[in-house]
Amino acid sequence: MCVAKANPVHVSGTKPTAWEPDGGLCGSEAQAGNLKAQTLACQSVLRLRSRQAGVQKGMQLISKIVVVAVLCVLGMKSVAAEWAPIFNGKDLEGWTPKIKGQKAGENYKNTFRVENGLLKVDYSGYKAFGEQFGHIFYKANVSHYRVAVEYRFVGEQLTGGPGWAWRNSGIMLHCQDPKTMRVDQDFPVSIEVQLLGGKEKGKRSTANLCTPGTNVVMDGKLQTRHCFGSKSKTFRGDQWVRVEVEVRGGEVIKHFVNGEEVMSYSKSQYDPKDEDAKKLIKEGNLALKEGYISLQSESHPVEFRKVELMVLEK
Repeated sequence: MCVAKANPVHVSGTKPTAWEPDGGLCGSEAQAGNLKAQTLACQSVLRLRSRQAGVQKGMQLISKIVVVAVLCVLGMKSVAAEWAPIFNGKDLEGWTPKIKGQKAGENYKNTFRVENGLLKVDYSGYKAFGEQFGHIFYKANVSHYRVAVEYRFVGEQLTGGPGWAWRNSGIMLHCQDPKTMRVDQDFPVSIEVQLLGGKEKGKRSTANLCTPGTNVVMDGKLQTRHCFGSKSKTFRGDQWVRVEVEVRGGEVIKHFVNGEEVMSYSKSQYDPKDEDAKKLIKEGNLALKEGYISLQSESHPVEFRKVELMVLEK
């Protein structure tokens, strides 16, 4: 009698599985009455099944590990693609002011301040502007990201401010470290997203481009002049405006105003003719792929209610 007949996998009269012997689970030797050969054949088949079951369990475990790993990666991607406030609405933690004529870290006459949850450029402590151009730098050196601000211009321009600086501020990208700026340096070497308010009449776009100490490629050509207008609408009065900028290292940079793309360019680089930029060029490499973010003070009071950062994959 076959010792494996109790195994329900193969029932008499059914077709054996592809890996069973022709005589079924117990083999042809069982039919010849060779009990020893029959037993060996059955044991061999059972060992094969055991090994296959082990392989299947191993494959199932590997599949589970792969699924968990994929979910973890997707989870990290979703976290990296979220907006995070970099201005906390309470104080200037994480930000460093640099105002012309002062060392980095000195907030001359409390130019940059936080009041009622707003980051303000305020000139109530000044009598006249005196070319005290200022910037406040966020602590992180970044390369691939989106940055967003919601801003508005308020009040009157400070006495002595240049005419072009009326309702004028900016988001500076790929900035040099503020500690490397000269004490009397007007602007950091950077890419400026120029923020402008409209006059009573006429067109005056915002999210324009200025390039202190830098150049970019636009429309397939290296551009060496330093100011370019966007195709944005004009925003008059004290209305809030949201400007976002997508920065892909030293490749593409895009400007958006209230969700609408208004400008794009590529291959940001140092201007080899600029004296401040020359100090930052290493081994002749002009490519500008990363740096700090700063906000500008140029003689007109301005308020920021949101400053946000979204880190992007490289």
